[in-house]
Amino acid sequence: MSSKPATTASTGGPRWRRALTRGITRNVVALGLVSLFTDISSEMLVYLIPLYLANVLLAPAAIIGGIEGVAESTASILKLISGALSDRMSRRRLLVGIGYGTSVVAKALYLGATVWPVVLVGRVGDRLGKGIRTSPRDALIADSTAPENRGVAYGLHRAMDTTGAFAGVLVAAAVIWITEGDATRLTADTFRILVLLALIPGVLAIATIVVGVRDVPRPAKDPGAAKDSGAGQAAGPATLVQAGVVRRTIGTVSDWRRLPRPFWLFMLANALFTLGNSSDAFLALRSQNLGLTLLALLLTIVAFNATNAIVAWPAGALSDRIGRRGLIAFAWLVYAICYAGFALATGAVWVVPLWIAYGTYYALSEGVGKALVADFAPKDLRATAFGILNATQGLMVLPASVIAGLLWSLIAPPAAFWFGSACAGAAVILLLATVRPGPRA
Repeated sequence: MSSKPATTASTGGPRWRRALTRGITRNVVALGLVSLFTDISSEMLVYLIPLYLANVLLAPAAIIGGIEGVAESTASILKLISGALSDRMSRRRLLVGIGYGTSVVAKALYLGATVWPVVLVGRVGDRLGKGIRTSPRDALIADSTAPENRGVAYGLHRAMDTTGAFAGVLVAAAVIWITEGDATRLTADTFRILVLLALIPGVLAIATIVVGVRDVPRPAKDPGAAKDSGAGQAAGPATLVQAGVVRRTIGTVSDWRRLPRPFWLFMLANALFTLGNSSDAFLALRSQNLGLTLLALLLTIVAFNATNAIVAWPAGALSDRIGRRGLIAFAWLVYAICYAGFALATGAVWVVPLWIAYGTYYALSEGVGKALVADFAPKDLRATAFGILNATQGLMVLPASVIAGLLWSLIAPPAAFWFGSACAGAAVILLLATVRPGPRA
């Protein structure tokens, strides 16, 4: 009788290890390392750039908000364009390398930033790089992975990405503790030290692309699709030029029509959900509003990233076994409950568990959502589909943050979170009622 549990334990461990590693290819690991290094670099600075603008450059709040809005809008548009371009080129790796390289160069601009327009250029350049690389990178992961293993591949990538974020925040906290102690204001010297340190993992990310990432041979394009895509182009020079420009940016109407109906319904549900998914700055403000200190907030963000990193990989593997739609619906439901919690919370004691729940939502939705898009999209339109996903989310963040800000200012802070919770709940209903996943392409 005593041997039976031992046998179960001995086989259970290897079974889970196989589930977490099955189908993981060299490209998936290399791109995970690239994201890990890049997130270490980015997260060392992302929470401190607004402080540098306010404390050192004395920029007003409107300028700080405008910089973030312009940067994110730039990234959103480029994610769509770069995805479509990636589908029309034979080398996704080139766009991935350009994107990551652009972000490293942009961060170097912060070293000489003595006025806020230089920070604007650096921030936009950083987001421009993200816009160029994201859709081709996500498509390259799908190209490198068998359909039945996409969930675990995106889960591993998400886990490594978030591990980098976790490490980056810790490094920033350590540097600030060493150089400034418990000071409440950021100094220019400390910020420049962090920029110099952030460039190191950024360069390592580029080196990893050169050494470890390879393009995957593209499948031959369906002749019927090619014929449809080229239909109607013999209408004169002006039409030909216009069609050529469109082809090289976001694709033709025929291309987009080849994306299946469930994909577009998922985009609609995603847009509704993102309308209530305002900037995480509101979570930080609400945390302070509930009495959390600055140091405690930083450590809470570390816990958030740790949760995300721990859960993302097994969540992706689980989606390969039980399906993705239900897992995404559950993640959005966790988000709705989490935001309702931030609305109802009356003290700082609730903040840490709510941030951990928020990290769980991230882990369950990000990688699994990308795997679902890869399931829907034809192979030769995969990066275009990721571009549409990223652009939809990015463009909806702006109205989401504006609405949240108005509700916060004109009614009360909890109103912003009730709105987010309601949008998430409605998106769950729309997702489950309309999206019917088909066979994985």
